[in-house]
Amino acid sequence: MALNLLAVHELAETVLGCVCQALESTAAADTDQPGCPCRACVVPGPPAWDCCDEPCDADGAGAGGQLTVHVARIFATSSFPVDDRVVQGGRNCQPPAATGVELVVTLLRCAPTMDERGGPPSCEDTAAAARIVHVDTVTIYNALLCCLPTTGTRRRGPTFFLGAHKVLEQQGGCMGVEQRVTVALPGCGCPSEESP
Repeated sequence: MALNLLAVHELAETVLGCVCQALESTAAADTDQPGCPCRACVVPGPPAWDCCDEPCDADGAGAGGQLTVHVARIFATSSFPVDDRVVQGGRNCQPPAATGVELVVTLLRCAPTMDERGGPPSCEDTAAAARIVHVDTVTIYNALLCCLPTTGTRRRGPTFFLGAHKVLEQQGGCMGVEQRVTVALPGCGCPSEESP
């Protein structure tokens, strides 16, 4: 059987759910930390930097910002997490041992900006923003490290590799973090009707 058509999308949704739940738990334990943004979604590519400061409702309640998960790349692998360089094209379908899926988790929050007189944000404001970014960083890392092993249909969760974490350069009043995670989906054979 070929790779399930929804396997990659379902993986992205699972990662989004893990991270959002962890952000909510962190906010419940630390009142200075915002929770999961109301805008939390799987997106088709790198996210647009909008919605950094918009709350969930007209009353200003709920966490602003946005949390997204998108696929950076999909690749064949027989020695996870290294991608294969095997030439395909024989008469028989030869599936890889596994399929690697690299996902990017991006969390954007409102950044401190200039005051009404054009002055820079205060050190207190930038320190508070840095604290939020640092707590978000650890929360996302822990969410992936602890949640992914509990997902999947097998007795244990999928094999995965936590990639680089990056604090993103501020743009347009937004600040944020990006965490990459590469997950191995099990290899599978081609359906017989697709054999050449």
